[in-house]
Amino acid sequence: MSTPRFPQLAPTLFITALVAACANPKRIHEEPIALMRNGDKAESPVRSIDVATAQALEAQTEGREWRDSIAAAALAGCVPDVCAALGRGEVVLGMTEAQVMAATHTSDRAWTARRSGGVSVLAPRDPDAGPRDAVGAVVLVQLAGNRVASLNYREPQGLRTVSSAADASDANRVRASALTREGDALAAAGDFTSALDRYDRASVVNRADAELQYKMATSLDKLLRPIEAELRYRLFLNQLEIQKIDAVGNANAKLAGAIVDARERLVVLERQSR
Repeated sequence: MSTPRFPQLAPTLFITALVAACANPKRIHEEPIALMRNGDKAESPVRSIDVATAQALEAQTEGREWRDSIAAAALAGCVPDVCAALGRGEVVLGMTEAQVMAATHTSDRAWTARRSGGVSVLAPRDPDAGPRDAVGAVVLVQLAGNRVASLNYREPQGLRTVSSAADASDANRVRASALTREGDALAAAGDFTSALDRYDRASVVNRADAELQYKMATSLDKLLRPIEAELRYRLFLNQLEIQKIDAVGNANAKLAGAIVDARERLVVLERQSR
């Protein structure tokens, strides 16, 4: 049986290696460690709160200044009736787009605008918390030649339309009929943007045509503009006073189908908006 030549060296080498490892531990990107003593308190996040508050105030000030500039432009050269309406905070026929925003104390950020062929349509960007004037919630404003031609309010019983009391003249009816036929042809070809342009222009001179509201609603639906499409569907149904319509016979068969379609699309659009 053999014995190691230097048995006493093994423990000595092990202890030496252990001492060397403890004397030179590996350190990886060590940072100073802040120690808290008894009685110390954690610093409150005042700086972060101050920064957020300053940013909110800055945005609020910027929005107020922008609305003030719109109000100044709206009041410049307004006719007496419009000036009086601005003082009341009420949207009236004949206002410009800037005057609509001044009357509702909003800016262009509160609206979506669609413009075509001299006709502009303003709809709320947020349908649930949209612009309001002194009368109520304004849900749709149509301008022709940069002047309000009609507007709609949301009321408990439905949508109420404010427009000119005078009926469209015979010449306007002929023009509206021609524009509607053009729109129908364009819609059949799949060009819903151009079709909507014709329908908008036709509706300025013939607002009493409920079927025209339905055609605008379906075109907007195809163009994936659900908020305005929903409003137009509601206008179509309200304008027909569907609770009083007896949709029988050839004369009303087409409208009966449109009523069913409008109701179904309203259900779909309401579910999508939730």
